[in-house]
Amino acid sequence: MRTLRPVPLTAQDFAPFGDVLAASGDFRLINAGLCRRHHDRAALDFGEGGRAGISIFHAEPRALPYGFDLIERHPDGSQAFIPMTEHPFLVIVAPDPQAEPRAFLTNGAQGINLHRGSWHGVLTPLHAPGIFAVVDRIGPTPNLEEHRYTEPWTVLAP
Repeated sequence: MRTLRPVPLTAQDFAPFGDVLAASGDFRLINAGLCRRHHDRAALDFGEGGRAGISIFHAEPRALPYGFDLIERHPDGSQAFIPMTEHPFLVIVAPDPQAEPRAFLTNGAQGINLHRGSWHGVLTPLHAPGIFAVVDRIGPTPNLEEHRYTEPWTVLAP
């Protein structure tokens, strides 16, 4: 059995795959000093002929250990997952389908933005309800490629 252990999601470790969305680091005060604006946190990319769309995903929660054999990518645009609850979720990414995937665990106050073309696992909440705002490309062409591993991977508890 091929196994992975998730590591905490950090901007530095996740950088090859996308952006970590979190209310941390530099900010400026707005709204009469009552709100911290953590500005421009993601490099959104919707490609030629595409536009930004916001969808709501309601995914079934999974549990660790978690088995998977499918990764996907979106060659025409980035894809951001912004949790609408304060629960951690699992993020699986891979440099390419032949490379060993990596597993990250969010801290419950982080979202992610996957760069255009980044291979990743499916949305994997670990608690109900698995509700996310998703910002991605809306356009006239398909924006999904899938790869199935011949041997599944299992993500173990940290």
